[in-house]
Amino acid sequence: MEKAELAATLETAGLPPYQAAAYVALLDLGAASATAIAEASEVPKPRIYDVLEGLESHGYIETYETDSLHARAHSPAAVLEDLRDRANQFETAAEEVEDRWEQPKLESNRTSIVTRFQTVLERARTFIEDAEYQIQLSVTPEDFEALRPQLVDAHQRGVSTRVSVHTDGDTEPLAPEAFEGATLEVRHRALPAPFVALVDREKTCFSHHPDSHEQYGVLVNDRTHTFVFHWYFLTCLWENWPTVYSDYGDSFPVTYVDVRQCVRDLKSLVDEGATPRVHIEGFEVNSGDDVSVRGTLDRAQFSGVPESQDPVERLSGQVTLTVTTDEGETITVGGWGAMLEDVEATRVTVLSVPTTDATAESDLFKRP
Repeated sequence: MEKAELAATLETAGLPPYQAAAYVALLDLGAASATAIAEASEVPKPRIYDVLEGLESHGYIETYETDSLHARAHSPAAVLEDLRDRANQFETAAEEVEDRWEQPKLESNRTSIVTRFQTVLERARTFIEDAEYQIQLSVTPEDFEALRPQLVDAHQRGVSTRVSVHTDGDTEPLAPEAFEGATLEVRHRALPAPFVALVDREKTCFSHHPDSHEQYGVLVNDRTHTFVFHWYFLTCLWENWPTVYSDYGDSFPVTYVDVRQCVRDLKSLVDEGATPRVHIEGFEVNSGDDVSVRGTLDRAQFSGVPESQDPVERLSGQVTLTVTTDEGETITVGGWGAMLEDVEATRVTVLSVPTTDATAESDLFKRP
C-alpha cells in the first residue's frame, strides 16, 4: 500500500488528514524532530506541533525534548487494535445495511422484492410467530424442520395450520410423526414447488424453487395480493394432493377456517335434515365490524357448480352458509373474499350436530 493510500485509509478510520500524514511519515522515520516530520509529511510547520500533540493524545506517538521537540511512534499494538475495532464496525455496518435492504419493514398495503431466500424464510418465521388464526405453507421437508418450533407454538395457540410438503420424485416425505403437534393437516406434492407462507389472510412470503432460473422473493402485507396467492395455494399446491397427516379430532367442537371445507363436510348432513349448532367468528362484509354469533346452520351450499363436477372445480363457485342466530336473525356467511354474503368468516366452529333418524354426529368425521 502506498503512503498516500495508507494515509487516506487512516483518515477513513477517523484520523484528521494532517495527523494521518504525519503518522505515516513518522512510521518511516522511526524518530525525528518536529521539523523533519513536517517536511516529510508536507504538514505546514506552524501546524506540526498541534498535530503531534493530537497523535500523542490518541496514543499513537510520544514526544520528547532534546534541543527541540522530537517524536517517535509507539508500539503499533494500540493502533492495530483500534484499526481492527473500526474494521469490525465497518463489517457490522455492512451487514446491517444488507439486512435492512433485504428485510424492509412491511407497512400496510406494502409489497417488497428481495434477493435472498433466507430473508423470505426469516420473514415467514416472524409472520408465523404473530399468527392468530390461519397459516398455509408450501415447504420442503428441510424448510418445515426450520420452521417447526414456530409452527408448534402456533398450533398450541389454536392457529389452524395446513402444510403442503413438496419433494422431487425420488424423495420421500417426512414420516407422519414429524408433523405431530405442529400442524392440522399435511399433504404431499411429489413435484418441486415454490416456498409459500400465507398468514391470517394478510401476509405472504413467496420464493421460487431453488432450481428456477429466476431467483427472488416476494414479501406482502396486503389482503388483496395475499388472496391471489391463496388461490394459487389451493389449486396448485393443495386440492389435488394426498393427505399424509391429519390432526382432525373425532369429537366436537370442530373448527374450520376454510368455509369451503366446512360446506364439504356438512352439506350432506344438512341436506338430510341435520341442524348443526355453530359459532361464527369474522366480520361484516359491508362495515368491517367484528362478528361473533352462535346459532343453527340451516343451509350449506355451493352455487353455480353442478354436483357432478370434481370438487376442485367448485373452487370457482360461490360457497355459503345460512345461519339462524340465537337472536332470531338469519345471516349468510362466506369465506375469504366474501362479497355477496353478510359475513366473511375467519372461523366456523361446529359445536354439535343433533342426531336425526337419517344422520349421526359421527358422519361429520368421515372426511374424504
